Amino acid sequence: MARIDVRKTYKLYIGGAFPRSESGYSYEVNDSKGKFVANAALASRKDVRDAVVAARGAFRGWSSRTAYNRGQVVYRIAEVMEDRRPQFEEAIRQSEGATAAAARNQVDQAVDRLVWYAGWADKLAQVIGNANPVAGPFFNHTAPEPTGVVAVLAPQASSLLGLVSVVAPVIVTGNTSVVVSSYARPLPAVTFAEVLATSDVPGGVINILTGDAATLGPWLAAHMDVNAIDLVGVAGSAELATSLEVAAADNLKRVRRAPGAEPDWTADPGLSGMTAFVEAKTVWHPIGI
Repeated sequence: MARIDVRKTYKLYIGGAFPRSESGYSYEVNDSKGKFVANAALASRKDVRDAVVAARGAFRGWSSRTAYNRGQVVYRIAEVMEDRRPQFEEAIRQSEGATAAAARNQVDQAVDRLVWYAGWADKLAQVIGNANPVAGPFFNHTAPEPTGVVAVLAPQASSLLGLVSVVAPVIVTGNTSVVVSSYARPLPAVTFAEVLATSDVPGGVINILTGDAATLGPWLAAHMDVNAIDLVGVAGSAELATSLEVAAADNLKRVRRAPGAEPDWTADPGLSGMTAFVEAKTVWHPIGI
């Protein structure tokens, strides 16, 4: 007798746990040829609120860690991803219709991108911070500090490399995040959530919601306890990005946008992903007598 496949229903990742959507709804995830692969939870407004609460609760502990330690944690994510390489490659082949070689290359780039950001964790302050010249008996130093809770709309096309490229710079600088995955290609994101749960990332630092960015985005953009929003992942939808930027103005959120279409995620990311979500703190101290 033929064995029946056990189909997986992927859940949300909030506060280090895997709850079902509060709405009770899920949606079908198909592969690149339109064949059913799995069900994914359809996040609701209540799930957004829960994720923001989890991110806010994790912010103090995460931001107070040393930059060196945050780099270690991000590097650990890369280690666990490397161990689960076959699962990521399969998810990319299903989601994007990529060849085995292309899927393997994207996993390589995603792991390398995490290692690259991990290396920047304790070096960024030396590059964008400084000692300011002052005409007086004072020391004047400027150093970067994390902005807070950052909402991230993940890229719709590049399901793994794009996701890593927008999430890693947010957390390595001490922020916590609420991430909305690609709607049509959520499998790499939910697999990434399973990696986070088995790595050293504290619960609540990264929260991953599966659902439609056009539905969840406005709630995140208008949420008064979200400090910033990254819209680079929806750069291809100018109308959506503009409406979310307007909604974010209600509490003066920091907004990161990309002109035109979605960026080339294989290119050198530079420092903009990190510098977009840090504040400059300047301290004055007398030299003494």
